[in-house]
Amino acid sequence: MKFNKKTVIFLISILLIVIATAFIYQKYQGFLPTPVQQQPLTRQQIEQIKINSPITEIRVYKSQRKAELMHHDQVIRNYTMRLGFTPEGHKKQEGDGKTPEGRYEIDWRNPNSAFYKSLHISYPNAQDRAAASQRGVSPGGDIMIHGSTTGKIPQTRQTMQYLPQKDWTFGCIAVRNSDIDEIWQLVKNKTPIMIYP
Repeated sequence: MKFNKKTVIFLISILLIVIATAFIYQKYQGFLPTPVQQQPLTRQQIEQIKINSPITEIRVYKSQRKAELMHHDQVIRNYTMRLGFTPEGHKKQEGDGKTPEGRYEIDWRNPNSAFYKSLHISYPNAQDRAAASQRGVSPGGDIMIHGSTTGKIPQTRQTMQYLPQKDWTFGCIAVRNSDIDEIWQLVKNKTPIMIYP
């Protein structure tokens, strides 16, 4: 079977387009948005939760990429989340890309965060500082629960719902901007947070 020159060029062009598309997808697939699994709460729903079942603890399950807001043993709300770029194991030092594990608390908040809004987790505690000191390293800090897009861009429905498919932070817990809006309103300072492997 003979191919003329135009057919060969056409087939090579199609092959190059397929290869380029596969390469681009492979390289950037982690930035594709995660599907939305729940609708944001209304203001009225948030107020009802605050009155009837105030949040007593946050539970984070790193291996499941899930954060839960608890009222005692009842799950009130759960969120898909992303972690540090090397998420397995407990954070041991600054720059390791790990999210800490253990019991901490929400100790302050930043309404002007680089990633929309953020709640600070009380890492490092005394044990974390002592362990880092023994190794002669800084334990790091500024571990937050924060949004997934900067607050410096217009907040559209798409940016409020955006959450990348892959882990990307330096050790923080990232959720959708719409999720951090809820968490911000439902979680008080001094609320315990338990981070599981």
